[in-house]
Amino acid sequence: MTMKHIASTLFLIGTLFSISIAQTTKPVHKPASKEVATEAHPTEIALTLKPYKKTYIYIGSYYGKGKTLVDSVLLDDQSKGVFKPSKKYTQGIYFVVSPKYVILFEFLMDEKQHFSIEADTLKREDPIIKGSFENDLFKKYSQYSVDQGKLLSELGDKFKTSTTKADSTKYRAMVIKENKALENYRDSITKKYPSSLLATLLNTMKQPDYPAVPVVHGKADSLYPYHYVKDHFWDDVEFNDDRLLRTPFFENKIDNYFKTLVVNDVDSIFNEVNYMLLYARTGKEIYPYLLTKFTNKYINPEYMGQEKVFIKIYENFYAKGDTSYLNAASRKTITERYYQLIANLIGNPAPVLDLTDTTGTNISLYNLKSKFTFVVFWDPTCGHCKAELPRIDSIYKARWKGLGVSLYSVNVSSDKNTDNELKKFVKDQKLDHGWIFTRQSKEARDAEQAAGLPNYRQLYDVYKTPTLYLLDDQKRIIAKQLSIEQFNEVLSAKLKVK
Repeated sequence: MTMKHIASTLFLIGTLFSISIAQTTKPVHKPASKEVATEAHPTEIALTLKPYKKTYIYIGSYYGKGKTLVDSVLLDDQSKGVFKPSKKYTQGIYFVVSPKYVILFEFLMDEKQHFSIEADTLKREDPIIKGSFENDLFKKYSQYSVDQGKLLSELGDKFKTSTTKADSTKYRAMVIKENKALENYRDSITKKYPSSLLATLLNTMKQPDYPAVPVVHGKADSLYPYHYVKDHFWDDVEFNDDRLLRTPFFENKIDNYFKTLVVNDVDSIFNEVNYMLLYARTGKEIYPYLLTKFTNKYINPEYMGQEKVFIKIYENFYAKGDTSYLNAASRKTITERYYQLIANLIGNPAPVLDLTDTTGTNISLYNLKSKFTFVVFWDPTCGHCKAELPRIDSIYKARWKGLGVSLYSVNVSSDKNTDNELKKFVKDQKLDHGWIFTRQSKEARDAEQAAGLPNYRQLYDVYKTPTLYLLDDQKRIIAKQLSIEQFNEVLSAKLKVK
């Protein structure tokens, strides 16, 4: 165990915050209530917060990677108020927020939600919460964690400043021992109170350690530690538990899992996404949250080809009716995006382009006979396009031409007057060798629209210029939306394969 690993285990749920919180939803201001909490209401949380008087105080919660305000109360002249929503809050880690939207302290929103909080801003690190077993347990854990954290920090400093091997060995052993004590304390809570909210939080925080590489029949199994950690990463975590959203670590754990343990190919990614979504499906809040998270991540993915994950999400969830929580605009956007991407997936045949060149001659993409075709959608009035085309021309003349690449460009401007600007640009930049410059005539565009056919902008997902594609000899899509240098690397890789 390295010192870096030891330090990483010192995350405390009970850490106090003194930061501003941005409102995601303006809370409804309600009159303060002086009633004593009773079982007549689903939730009654009495708050006394000195020295605030006659002002609104808020409670908020974590929500995925963010924070959100969930309710407000107007304190009376005795600094008292009662939160009494019409339905229970989702359980999780919450915090009391000042009138200036500064987080004062954290507490647990338990299942019963009938308790009181007494606090003073001069001693905000020590709020008194009565009537909540979960918060009693949370306070004991937090105090132990703080004390143990201080001890580990001191031992860690002594380890770092050790001048002899004996001292270094001694303090390292002490750090490991005390760190293990903290882990054992957490384990004792999850075993003694397995159904508690704190146990759920601790289980979600927990990440398995990489075991030593075993030797089987005299041969080291180097992949065993990876498979062990991956197989146990989500032990005791239930993806349909809405409470997970009300923590600051659940979504980060998901991101870390995909970054470090999931193989970076479409099938592997979707298998994990599919498992999580199917498991979460019975969760009221967490299912739409995760579905939206994965949709946003893969609808415009970081890596080429991963849009297929979104395609699979759409076909397995949205297309099967999981759109009830979406508004009409979102449903329309997601559906349109699906049809934009399905037509130009990596490995699929490129959509037909049957356009006319600057002389009025029809030039069909599929009639070009070449090992590779580089398709460029651009606009002669686009400054970025004017910078990129000469760069493409340079690499074409230096390398791509010798590799059997053809250049097929499409002027996406609907203004025919840009033809003159195009011709001038081609002449000035000496792009008169190897290039095919085309555009869609107004007549062809009108006929296409009248027939209700998708246009090339939709089929090739041309929402910015320039948009670039690389096709093979069968006009199948090899690569898209990359830099010129990355396209060159793809060409090199393809030629090595052949």
